[in-house]
Amino acid sequence: MENSGMGGFLRNRRFESYVDASSAGPKLVAKEKVVEQPPQTAESDEYRGDDGWFSVFISWIRIVVCFISMMFTTFIWALIMLVLLPWPYQRIRQGNIYGHVTGKMLMWILGNPIKIEGAEYSNERAIYISNHASPIDIFLLMWLTPTGTVGIAKKEAANGVVKNNLSLIIFPEGTRSKSGHLLPFKKGFVHLALQTRRPIVPIVLTGTHRAWRKGSLHVRSTPITVKYLPPITTDDWTADKVEDYVKLVHDVYVKNLPESQRPQP
Repeated sequence: MENSGMGGFLRNRRFESYVDASSAGPKLVAKEKVVEQPPQTAESDEYRGDDGWFSVFISWIRIVVCFISMMFTTFIWALIMLVLLPWPYQRIRQGNIYGHVTGKMLMWILGNPIKIEGAEYSNERAIYISNHASPIDIFLLMWLTPTGTVGIAKKEAANGVVKNNLSLIIFPEGTRSKSGHLLPFKKGFVHLALQTRRPIVPIVLTGTHRAWRKGSLHVRSTPITVKYLPPITTDDWTADKVEDYVKLVHDVYVKNLPESQRPQP
């Protein structure tokens, strides 16, 4: 795995990151004859290669192993959660440990090369948001979000986040994008920012839609990049500019995503 600021990142994680870095040597091109290949569009390049029956078969095996592994770890942590019923914060902490262990394990099973950028922003008490185009996104965020992070569905629960010094993780699109193109953002994350005054840390995921697209059972060994962007301060945000803040954060994603994942016109 390649990453920037990984020293601080690893010190703040309970479990060391899975290292799976490989590099190929330079390809030699015959000087006598160079055959120009037609440029590939985003659509034609999106799911090319690795479509043979053997690759699909191996992919199915990996998915089955992921499912069985998740069932096992979920059962073990469910027992732990029952013991910790009187201690809510400890349940959250154990839930994060479950996520770190299970997410890392599932990504190891799938075998995608992963590059992490901006890891120095990954330990803020913040509202973490992420684009969402693949089941892999959930595995990555289970693994890489800091301890003390919870998912939240109701704005009414925001007070508990501040009281217990927690972070949030949200998919602002509200659903997965089948094509990988960024969808419009819902307003919920802005309302939560107004209530908690937590900074917003965008997490930009690239390549996950190619690795495991929505509605497919074929996982490809596509490289994946996880990029944490600098926190967006919300201290001076006001309730009358919600639409402006949604657009501001959406534009940050448009700027940082590759052309193949930007919103369709």
